[in-house]
Amino acid sequence: MEQGIRETGEPFKRLFFALDCAPTQRRAIAQWRRDLGSDIGRPVPSANFHLTLMFVGSVDTVLLPAILAAADGVKVPGEGVTLVLDRLEVWRSAKALVLAPSQTPPALRQLVYALQQALLPLGFVEARDYRPHLTLARDYRGAVPEMASEAEFVLRARQFTLFESRKGQYWPLAHWPLLEQA
Repeated sequence: MEQGIRETGEPFKRLFFALDCAPTQRRAIAQWRRDLGSDIGRPVPSANFHLTLMFVGSVDTVLLPAILAAADGVKVPGEGVTLVLDRLEVWRSAKALVLAPSQTPPALRQLVYALQQALLPLGFVEARDYRPHLTLARDYRGAVPEMASEAEFVLRARQFTLFESRKGQYWPLAHWPLLEQA
């Protein structure tokens, strides 16, 4: 598995936990985004569409087994997570155009909190309040674009995934079911 090397010579990976999008949903969101026009900044490749749960960051590879073990212990909501991405927003400080839900389901908040608590003993702290979103474009500086049709994408997640970000692509490293095992 390819990884980065720190100046100290230590290997590292850029990691995040997320809910993945199904391929059909990626295509639908990408088509909807095309209808917004061409002046939307730098579009995120549709293969990278996801809903971040927790950004872990650049991590020494020796910590990967501990991160996987911590995720193994996450108490899941016991049901899949369903949310509706129905708001188009511009995040000025991040220079991002995003799809976000009008309402965040309690099961999603519970999952994010459980993940944050599981990784806390390893020294991973999420300093920002959680704001669920799917990034459509980066380097966006305009106003919220006019939508040709309303956004209403229903994301149904039955698992969460640890991804590695490598050279602009996201590689799944491990998955955990959201449904309680019988």
